[in-house]
Amino acid sequence: MDEFEFFLEKEWSDGLPVVTPTEARVLRMLDGTSRDPSEVVAVVPPDLISATVEKVAINAVMAGCKPEYLPIVLAAVEAACTDRFNVHGLLCTTYFSGPVLMVNGPITTRIGMNSRNNVLGQGNRANATIGRALQLVVRNVGGGKPGVDGIDRAAFGNPGKYTFCFPENEVDLPPGWLPLSVEAGHAPGTDAVTLFGGHGVSAIVDQLSRRAEDLLEIFVRHASLRADPFFARRLDNLVLVIGPEHGRVFSESGWDKARVRAELNERIFAGSKRGVPEPSWDAPAIVFAGGDAGLFSALIEGWVSGPTGSQMTTWEVRP
Repeated sequence: MDEFEFFLEKEWSDGLPVVTPTEARVLRMLDGTSRDPSEVVAVVPPDLISATVEKVAINAVMAGCKPEYLPIVLAAVEAACTDRFNVHGLLCTTYFSGPVLMVNGPITTRIGMNSRNNVLGQGNRANATIGRALQLVVRNVGGGKPGVDGIDRAAFGNPGKYTFCFPENEVDLPPGWLPLSVEAGHAPGTDAVTLFGGHGVSAIVDQLSRRAEDLLEIFVRHASLRADPFFARRLDNLVLVIGPEHGRVFSESGWDKARVRAELNERIFAGSKRGVPEPSWDAPAIVFAGGDAGLFSALIEGWVSGPTGSQMTTWEVRP
């Protein structure tokens, strides 16, 4: 039998062809980390199977990763399998969402990740295969397969369940804007991956506003459609990916990420008369990325936040 057909028949793929994990390829992949191949990275739901560094490396080969991508994949697996991120719940829900990976630190430049044009699209090997590797680990190690006989019960799902991974553009961050990982408490220059249970991309378009106060209105309208002010911290369900030109408008008005977030919270929650609790200081998450042609930004909607759902989780990348 053809090797590609074999893996598809065994349901060891996501429906697309995979790279055959030969011994030589797996050994080369393991060269990408200093961690022992037998080290247990995480216990992967739903079957609660221990994923060793070697098992993760096998799936990284299958996904098409290079060895230098492996530390990010390992960190993503660790973060996904925490109670905080709750990948088990994310799998079992009938909702649309799946893991979204956002990467920070010098490693993004070193391995050639794309944070600019088509940042959320196809065409970059690192972006595409790192996210796919996490999905394959959950499927092949943890048993998280979709369908009526599987644990993944999404009624529709979303294309990002093949892979949804991108880096923040820290090189071009406007003055005073902190990287997502630093906002999460990590030191500047730390390699880190942030996981978010999300789906879809909603376009935010404003090519006319030249003041932050005016530009914010389009963000308020989009976020308000997806954030219910009568439920506390609903903005935890959103990620805003602010493009360079919108970032420039905010920056020239003296607004950094924290100011954008605070103003957004104020305008969305201000009208409530039902005793809505104060919104979280770090919600929604804001990431700087995208191409510099077009005054565009993007909104990524998420699943239920808080202890009953999936909470955004940032994890340091170990070499």
